[in-house]
Amino acid sequence: MGTWPLLLLLLVATAQAQVCSVNQTFFEIEENTTLSAPLLDIYVPEDQQVTLGPSSTLFAFRIRGTQLFLNITPDYEENSMLQAHLECKRGDTVVTQLRVFVSVLDVNDNPPVFPYKTKQWGVPEDTKVKATVIPETELEAQDRDRDDILFYTLQEVTPGASDFFSLAGVNRPALQLDRSLDFDALPRMTFQLLVRDTQEENKQPSHSATATLILEVQPADLRPPWFLPCVYSDGHVCIQAQYHGAVPTGHRLPGPLTLRPGPIYAVDGDRGIDERIIYSMVTGHEDGTFSIGADSGNLTMAKSIPSPQTFVLMVKGEQADGARYSVTQVTVEALDANGSLPRFPESLYRGTVALGSGPGVAVQDAAAPPQPLRIRAQDPEFPDLNSAITYRITNNSNFRMDGEAVLTSALLMQAGVFYAEVEATNTVTSGTATTVLEVQVSEQEPSSTAGDRRFSTVEMAVLGGVLGALLLLALIALTVLVHKHYGHRLKCCSGKALEPQPQGFDNKAFLTKDEANWEPAPSPPPSPAPPAPPKPAEPSPHSPAPSHRVPESPAVAPDGGSPAAVRSILTKERRPEGGYKAVWFGEDIGAEADVVVLNTPGSEVDGAGDSGSEGGGDEGADAGPGGRGQDAPGTDSIYF
Repeated sequence: MGTWPLLLLLLVATAQAQVCSVNQTFFEIEENTTLSAPLLDIYVPEDQQVTLGPSSTLFAFRIRGTQLFLNITPDYEENSMLQAHLECKRGDTVVTQLRVFVSVLDVNDNPPVFPYKTKQWGVPEDTKVKATVIPETELEAQDRDRDDILFYTLQEVTPGASDFFSLAGVNRPALQLDRSLDFDALPRMTFQLLVRDTQEENKQPSHSATATLILEVQPADLRPPWFLPCVYSDGHVCIQAQYHGAVPTGHRLPGPLTLRPGPIYAVDGDRGIDERIIYSMVTGHEDGTFSIGADSGNLTMAKSIPSPQTFVLMVKGEQADGARYSVTQVTVEALDANGSLPRFPESLYRGTVALGSGPGVAVQDAAAPPQPLRIRAQDPEFPDLNSAITYRITNNSNFRMDGEAVLTSALLMQAGVFYAEVEATNTVTSGTATTVLEVQVSEQEPSSTAGDRRFSTVEMAVLGGVLGALLLLALIALTVLVHKHYGHRLKCCSGKALEPQPQGFDNKAFLTKDEANWEPAPSPPPSPAPPAPPKPAEPSPHSPAPSHRVPESPAVAPDGGSPAAVRSILTKERRPEGGYKAVWFGEDIGAEADVVVLNTPGSEVDGAGDSGSEGGGDEGADAGPGGRGQDAPGTDSIYF
């Protein structure tokens, strides 16, 4: 008995010495791991050789000598278990077969991926709250890491969009509706859908991906037609308008009635659908007095109303598809038209026209040239009768009315301001009203001063350059004039110290010994005669002779006095008459004023006093018969 165990061990050792063997047959390796060292060593008898059998994982292993190597970098997603089939042969005879297994461990090495970049989805406006709008299968992402759990987040791009939609769960990307949709408020909403393969954002490794969701709200027929204007309590309710109007008794108005606050008009409350509206009268049309346009909603009279009364009409606005309708009330009052007078919004209308304009020229609006002047009256009780108002000018043959426009009716040869009366007559009620028209006839075309003119930077730069050049030329001209007139003084005094000059701003060259200051004499009282003027000095040799005469307003003198006693010091020409001071202005407003003292012998003063006016006999000679010039307006003109 004692020899059998020893014999058995000897047989086993002998058998082991005759076959292939390995120390380990199972391994665990993380994916993406590259092994350069051998996986294991194989014991092979001397008379045998080892090879890879046909059931080995293709291309995964190789044998070099008696060592087994891993031939690839394992990828869990491609193959989670690798097998090496070892065959030991003696010649062609397989003596021993061994199997070695390598388990590939999963590693989070792949990011989640959405099968789309942008998904656009239509959502009906009447979708029920808590309903699933987009199913989970349409939105979920894929992750090659089969053991990963994905976490989803919905981020709004359109402000306020998150109030309407949310995800069913953090791991369930189904989109559901949380609030009733409103096409008018938010017809289109955009979201970013974020997915992450870890719950914690800062965990490593961690991968994420995003996709864009665009939700288009499809309008549904939720609201009836709305009569405008209406007051909105919210986006779904409209407090509709009610209409009012007035018509004259005994007359049938040819056009649509003018109503307050506006014409009958309804729109589809669902603006995204905008169904056409058809109008009809539900009540109030039985006697046939009024009719309504089915497409326009215009209310018209079919016949006149003999006596004052009130009509209450119920008007229906219905969608063309017949799905929804609304009803509103229209009140029409038939009133006695006698005594109803038109009214002008303005008591005075101002216009301008160029001198020399012939008949048929439009008078421009003085406040906004070159816009034509429009004179329009209104009947406050019957606005429908405004079109029946006619206009005419009653007291000036230079102008006429063409509707509401003012036109010239004659050749305008006299500059000045003309006034006329414009009469408006309502041909239906026979009521009249008048207003005043003021027309400025000027030598130049009127220019607009009402608009707000803007200049560019380039224009201002050009203007500044021109003004700078003009200023330089003015300085050069001033230097030349000073040198011409005072050069000899500058030369003679250049070597002497300057003597102190008296202070003040009076030019002593214009003062005579009898004059104390520049103040004009006070106006004399009405009853006593004015004092005689002081004896003038000799005429100044520097006073220029007048080159032309400009008409001016005659001086006003008290009864029994001479115009030379009280004369205006403002004039547009330099007069040779003496005995007064004059301030002469150039023809243009921007010209400089020239203050001149005109001194004339007393005989000329006496002659001026006898003439009865400052202009003397020349002005009287220029006037035509009756003291008027050749271009004076006609006898029916009002002219200043």
